[in-house]
Amino acid sequence: MHSADTLRFVKGHGTQNDFVILPDPDARLDLSPGLVAAICDRRAGVGADGVLRVVPAKLCPEAADQADRAEWFMDYRNADGSLAEMCGNGVRVFARYLVEAGLAGPGGFGVATRAGVRAVRLGPTGDVTVDMGPPRVFGTSRATVAGREYAGVCVDVGNPHLACLIEDPVAGLDLTRPPAFDAAVFPEGVNVELVNPAGERRVTMRVYERGSGETRSCGTGTVAATVAAARAAGETTGTWTVEVPGGEVRVTLEEHTSLLTGPAVLVAEGEIRLAALGG
Repeated sequence: MHSADTLRFVKGHGTQNDFVILPDPDARLDLSPGLVAAICDRRAGVGADGVLRVVPAKLCPEAADQADRAEWFMDYRNADGSLAEMCGNGVRVFARYLVEAGLAGPGGFGVATRAGVRAVRLGPTGDVTVDMGPPRVFGTSRATVAGREYAGVCVDVGNPHLACLIEDPVAGLDLTRPPAFDAAVFPEGVNVELVNPAGERRVTMRVYERGSGETRSCGTGTVAATVAAARAAGETTGTWTVEVPGGEVRVTLEEHTSLLTGPAVLVAEGEIRLAALGG
């Protein structure tokens, strides 16, 4: 249980996209942006790409309308403390936590998110599959990365993406600075994927996530990258492998939805000393 001085946490990752999981069964945690940013600080905090608060959907006003389909709400925050609608790697880690904590059984169940309920399937161990819903393409746009402009496909996967198929090797790109993009197209910001074809139904991807910077993986981003690659290949369905710096996942495009399958690993647990974070 949490106390006034500490927060109990679990640390997990999906293809090295890592998260601090905060159980909040009574919906009592007040996560300010500053506290989330302090927890995610890789030198002065626990370190993570984001925070996953585990809270009953029925106790959370923004998820109460999903409570009849999902018991638990994934309250996801980016590393800078900002709210995010969805996180494909995060929802796999969230589901693995629910099963390992005894809050859900292996098999299939729904997880409430700001982008709606996401159905997950998992066993006692191994990969987790998430029904990511139908990706929606809403045009094309451009992003400038390290002084070079790239064209991309605008894809909504519950959150906004610009997936750019490029000829430059993604391994050599400088993603230390935020890409420039058209704020008229993406008024809430955007995740930018740089994607190289790497064989039949296989791509390599790097990503700059809004609110977190470059991450080792982005689950919704792998779906967006697959959509862009499939469109370029003249395909609308099929299973693709997406290689990211943190590993690889499989994305299946179906007629009416998309599926994301990949690992979800819990690596540590303990207590955060709030006073040490200055908050």
